[in-house]
Amino acid sequence: MAFFLCVIGMVMIVEGIPYFAFPDRMKAVLAQMLRVPDARLRRFGAVLMLVGLVLVYMGRRS
Repeated sequence: MAFFLCVIGMVMIVEGIPYFAFPDRMKAVLAQMLRVPDARLRRFGAVLMLVGLVLVYMGRRS
């Protein structure tokens, strides 16, 4: 459980960096994202999850 909390914390740190460093740019990116069709966002999310799963699998094997 401690490892899981550490990983979640690291993800939150990495995810928060752009909002901290470039808040104006992130607002523009989020506004652009509102115009992207739902199907495209779902495909993008699925690809990200698949890549993440592969990375986790590779990390657990080594």
